[in-house]
Amino acid sequence: MFREYDIRGQVEQDLTPEAIDLIGRGYGAFLAKRGVKKVVVGYDAREYSERIKNTFARALASTGVDVVDVGMVLSPILYFAQYHYKFKGGAMITASHNPNGWSGFKLGYDLATTLLPDDIAEMYQIIASGKFPKGRGQIRKRTGIIDAYTKQVLSRIKLARPMKVVVDAGNGTAGPIAPPILRAAGCQVIERFCDLDYSFPNHEPNPTLVEVLEGLGQAVVKNHADLGVGYDGDGDRLGTVDNLGGSVWADKVIILLARSILKKYPGSKIVFDVKCSDALPEDVLAHGGVPVMWKTGHSYIKQKSNEVDAALGGERSGHIFFRRDYYSYDDAIFASLKLLEYLSREKQTLSEILKTLPQYVSSPTWQVDCADEVKYGVVEKLTKEFKRDYGAKQVIDINGARVKFPNGWGIVRASSNLPVLVLGFEAKTKKQMAEITAIFKKKLLKYPEIGKKWKSG
Repeated sequence: MFREYDIRGQVEQDLTPEAIDLIGRGYGAFLAKRGVKKVVVGYDAREYSERIKNTFARALASTGVDVVDVGMVLSPILYFAQYHYKFKGGAMITASHNPNGWSGFKLGYDLATTLLPDDIAEMYQIIASGKFPKGRGQIRKRTGIIDAYTKQVLSRIKLARPMKVVVDAGNGTAGPIAPPILRAAGCQVIERFCDLDYSFPNHEPNPTLVEVLEGLGQAVVKNHADLGVGYDGDGDRLGTVDNLGGSVWADKVIILLARSILKKYPGSKIVFDVKCSDALPEDVLAHGGVPVMWKTGHSYIKQKSNEVDAALGGERSGHIFFRRDYYSYDDAIFASLKLLEYLSREKQTLSEILKTLPQYVSSPTWQVDCADEVKYGVVEKLTKEFKRDYGAKQVIDINGARVKFPNGWGIVRASSNLPVLVLGFEAKTKKQMAEITAIFKKKLLKYPEIGKKWKSG
């Protein structure tokens, strides 16, 4: 359950009432060491999320922490609430894009800050010690945070012309929240799976799955929309398709947003993760920016963006962080609005603009089963093999192994929140990409710990 930068597990199997109580008390003790006395708490739209929130909040209050419950919200709205109420503590009960039956905690101890591996390890040790402070914190409910969030987001957006957009919320938390905001910004919105349904009957709340983007693309073409956007279960990841229904991976969205930001803030740093296309650093350099590659993971990208004072940070998974004229946290609704604002000022369609980017053929992000207990060891062995076979200079190992070839690259890394390995490939042609993919598949077949079936993730 205690993963690199958050806590996730299966409800009742891992996240029992007893475990949730311990997590709440452990978090309270963690905050006490930092002098944090107040926490804002929210939860996503899953059948069990409110029950988990209630148990967690009671445990947290028992350590002397005051809790403000803002109800069912998106993760970026929870982060905004920290600023709005001036609370350093923030706790979001969410399984993010994981399937039904999962839940978890995204925890913070300062504004635009979520736990990193050392913090998670410290909290685990606190829980293992069983030593928790005792107190009588208050639990209060506050309403109106979604309205406050909506007002501040809209104050930062101005479309040059009306835009037509299809919105796919995957029956998750963003469904009742995102469409009204986009309409208020001046968009004509066609809703797709925007009603709340805890069973996720249409697809998992993961906007970067190939099948999700294909369905969204078909809806865009059918409705003659300018683009389609999808949100994950807690609204901090963005999926995009263009006006022709083609999938637009988030690294390409980051390129367009970076172009816009670099006009206003020339010379700025742009942080991106190891799974992103070579097109991103090339285009950033071409537009006068400074590209900075870093580890995959929203907490890592957030930390690195703060460290180097980047104007923008982002991941291929769809987490996008604006650090100029915004709050520095990942917010898919705000990112989609900034993309719409950018497109509204351009004469070309999104599909036409994408042709101006450096051209590569990129695979989806692939996942293959590998148990949590062995996945990091397997990736370490694969990294050594790739260095041996292709030379250490050809392997970027800040997060798994990103192996450079004459015409492209491939990457394998351990997922931070699921028992899987994550892979991706890119080259100048489909044939070259297939050749790189085959090299990786041959390597993986040597390991019985690794599953045989690849799926998009």
